[in-house]
Amino acid sequence: ALFWAKKAEELGASGLMILPPMRYGADAREVVTYFKTVANSTKLPMMIYNNPVDYKTLVTLDMFAELADCPTIQAVKESTRDISNVTRMINRFGDRFQILCGVDTLAMEELLMGAVGWVAGLVCAFPKETVTIYNLIQGGEYERAREIYRWFLPLLELDIHPKLVQYIKLAEQHCGIGSEHVRAPRLTLIGEERERIEGIITEGLAKRPKL
Repeated sequence: ALFWAKKAEELGASGLMILPPMRYGADAREVVTYFKTVANSTKLPMMIYNNPVDYKTLVTLDMFAELADCPTIQAVKESTRDISNVTRMINRFGDRFQILCGVDTLAMEELLMGAVGWVAGLVCAFPKETVTIYNLIQGGEYERAREIYRWFLPLLELDIHPKLVQYIKLAEQHCGIGSEHVRAPRLTLIGEERERIEGIITEGLAKRPKL
């Protein structure tokens, strides 16, 4: 992690996103030390990826309190699946950490509760719809945002499956802005699964709202 943080800085990256240690079930002290060590090694701003569902480590509020004295740790990709965690973070830390929703199916809800951004998945296939929802919420046009978000939800659910890469890239291909090609060990979809996912995508495209 230290090597790649340095390399990113050398190559002109604007910031880093960092997960807890992935191959070792570290405890709170170890995770905090890991984050602090990387954060103190670079001038780049850093986003903590808090995703206990997929990566099995919850970064708790007490852990964020210990990280608050690292100026390079500036944001969190909030993927706990608990919408109320946005409020807990704001109640405890104010605007110390910029909170960005990391779960497509909770994006509107978290933006309404105070998240400042959306680290989106289906944006790769539907950039205009994603940005429009964000802008409508920021502008207080909640009813129009809800209308588009309700249409979008079946597609956004493609982002919360272990095969999200295959699903989203197949959507990109149907939208004419990408390819379903994936790198090994992932494989492109086949059979019933492919038919089912294509059905969700084609139905979404058929009902795509005019923006």
